[in-house]
Amino acid sequence: MPEIQKKSILDVLKTIIPTSQATNIVDSGIVSAVIIDSSQVGIVLDFGDTPPNDAPALRALAEEKAKTVPGVTAVNVVMSAIKKAPTVTPATKAPPTPTQIPGVKHVIAVASGKGGVGKSTTSINLALALQKYGLKVGLLDADIFGPSVPMLTGLTARPEIKDKVIQPLIAFDMKVMSIGFLIDVDQPVVWRGPRVMGATQQLLKDVAWGPLDVLVVDMPPGTGDVQLSMVQQAVLSGAIIVSTPQDLALIDARKGISMFQKVGTPILGIIENMSTYICPNCGTESHIFGHGGAQEVARTIGCPFLGAVPLHISLRETGDKGTPVTVSDKESPISQSYYKIAEKIAGTLGL
Repeated sequence: MPEIQKKSILDVLKTIIPTSQATNIVDSGIVSAVIIDSSQVGIVLDFGDTPPNDAPALRALAEEKAKTVPGVTAVNVVMSAIKKAPTVTPATKAPPTPTQIPGVKHVIAVASGKGGVGKSTTSINLALALQKYGLKVGLLDADIFGPSVPMLTGLTARPEIKDKVIQPLIAFDMKVMSIGFLIDVDQPVVWRGPRVMGATQQLLKDVAWGPLDVLVVDMPPGTGDVQLSMVQQAVLSGAIIVSTPQDLALIDARKGISMFQKVGTPILGIIENMSTYICPNCGTESHIFGHGGAQEVARTIGCPFLGAVPLHISLRETGDKGTPVTVSDKESPISQSYYKIAEKIAGTLGL
């Protein structure tokens, strides 16, 4: 099979000229990325905030042209934005209606108000802990700007595309998907709101997730475009808030809780991460970030406190190696903490 050259892909794309422009989609900057993995090609079309009326046709044409290059067996074209709906008055404009993801019973978002609280580590270990109870679980890394799942799973392959549907990768018998599998590891993601929301939609709707009992979504920190897109596109069974006991983290955690409450997403509970530190040499317990703060917030707002996970070096070491602690040391006290939390969540969901 001939080796596919990026130049060959760009050359065929240069024959595509939008009806609203005088230049082709390559020279005009619409083609923002071309990714080649063996015989598969990924193309990103960046239309910015105002995509042309023929954007869907351009996407189809780009796919058709790229497939003519010798050696190409599959093409996936990602658009940065979707044509906006006609403008209506604020009084009559209806919000987007979330829909079920085919074959997925429950979607739960694991969120935090700020970064650095161990949300991604919690997400993957929680997903793996749910598997312990015989559930079919998937993990979606929705952190577009800082995807962590590739490192946490040790996966480096590119997903396959079959019939225009992205096939998730498999790690520890679990379906996983991340924007980190579609872009170069060292490539910064410098995207505007519409493109971020478009990518989030594709990771939700254009991936072969089913059949799953639970899809765990590792959300980015904060309350921005991804969070908005998630609650608008998918029916969420609930959200889990991760926070350290630190007062600063708890302030931001309350903001995350408030956002989900405003859009009608149930709060399944709060997890206090890095709850305590036990010295491996002397056994002394230290509350580096304080203690019990997340439990107090849960009591104040009237939502469940799911449990506390201690700060331990094994969480960092196993995560960096791509073998999470619930896989590499299933009997450890930390793994037991995740199992207890997973049992509570499964019970709440009726699984």
